[in-house]
Amino acid sequence: MVYLVSRLILRPLFLLLFRPHVRGRENVPASGPFIIASNHLSFIDSMIIPLMSPRRVGYLAKAEYFTGSGIGGWMTRTWFTALGALPVERETHRAAQAALDTALSVLQAGGGFGLYPEGTRSRDGRLARGKTGVAWLALTADCPVVPVGVIGTDRIQPVGARWPRPRRATVIFGEPLTFPEHRGQAGSNRARREVTDRIMNAIADLSGQEKAGW
Repeated sequence: MVYLVSRLILRPLFLLLFRPHVRGRENVPASGPFIIASNHLSFIDSMIIPLMSPRRVGYLAKAEYFTGSGIGGWMTRTWFTALGALPVERETHRAAQAALDTALSVLQAGGGFGLYPEGTRSRDGRLARGKTGVAWLALTADCPVVPVGVIGTDRIQPVGARWPRPRRATVIFGEPLTFPEHRGQAGSNRARREVTDRIMNAIADLSGQEKAGW
């Protein structure tokens, strides 16, 4: 209920303030599990993508965002819940696997999950080579991957900026990718690398970014 009510408020507000260009919403599957795999330019990516998606998309967020006290803690918790964020402990030695396990549970329940295969925000606007966790997740859950290109979000909230600025951005949802030739091969390094590179090439085509080191 918090998600539905907050989305009804946040999405129109986002459209009013930032007037994003959104294309390809019809490429998000109408039912069943799916992965959103996007480039990453700004903190605000994790807001604009789920708000513009026609279906709920879960993203990981630091567990501290959900444990604050007082009115500030309540507001932060409500905000991230409204965006479909899921808490994860990032400072443990099992953080990476815990993140994948959380994502897998969402997909196995028939939901959508969003991640950034680069692993971190781009500092120079170029697209880094993807990490293979996205391929492991796609092959283990046996679900489609929707590549997404975001353009201009670094102008809305550059790395290090505390507050967003009223700038326009573009979000492009690409055609879903499936990998029947690699079904059952989540444990293969080669299969994960090939799937990840295919996903990253699709993201590069959508975002128009220069590739960095791959």
